[in-house]
Amino acid sequence: MIKLERTSVMNLENAMRGARNPLNSWGRMDSGYDQDGNYVLGPNDLDLAKRLRRAGSGDHRKYLRQVFVSVDITAPLYWWKEYDTYKVSTVANSTSTMHKIHSKPFELEDFSHDHMTPETLEFMETVRARLEEIRLKYMETKDKSYWYDLIQLLPSSYNQMRTCTMNYENLINMYYSRRNHKLAEWHTFCDWVETLPYAKELILAQDEEGSES
Repeated sequence: MIKLERTSVMNLENAMRGARNPLNSWGRMDSGYDQDGNYVLGPNDLDLAKRLRRAGSGDHRKYLRQVFVSVDITAPLYWWKEYDTYKVSTVANSTSTMHKIHSKPFELEDFSHDHMTPETLEFMETVRARLEEIRLKYMETKDKSYWYDLIQLLPSSYNQMRTCTMNYENLINMYYSRRNHKLAEWHTFCDWVETLPYAKELILAQDEEGSES
């Protein structure tokens, strides 16, 4: 299970202006904001953006490092372990397992279980129940040994929410590295990437027929 919420894409205007700095071609900028406050690339800017994207991962497309994305992601710990391989130019603030694990009752929906077999789901309920028993003992006694029980018993299916910031260059690398991954969460993540503004042109680098160029 994975949820991606409260997405914001920022700084496209400045990134495009920066893309024109090398040739001092700011006079050809033809983008602007629509009535909803969205920045819409004009034909000149979109053509330049697509050409620089197709030119490769070196200096040509570095303007994509200045197109920022912020999103709240709720996902199981086993997915976050893979996400954490992307450290360069990404930032994340997470809900605290260490400090808040005992602050609410454990519910089955706190864990990703959408692909469990019925037998495993039944066993998962016993794990949840045991975690809740331990939590209540910790709340009653404040005995740190119960807190350690919670931390060390907690399954990797436990869902954690993080507010993540990244850029379009990061998303190119993530998308093409993970789009065929066996974890369903990565497929949902890649589907989300495809919904971002100008993702087809700037992240996927697809032509009008939908093939990668």
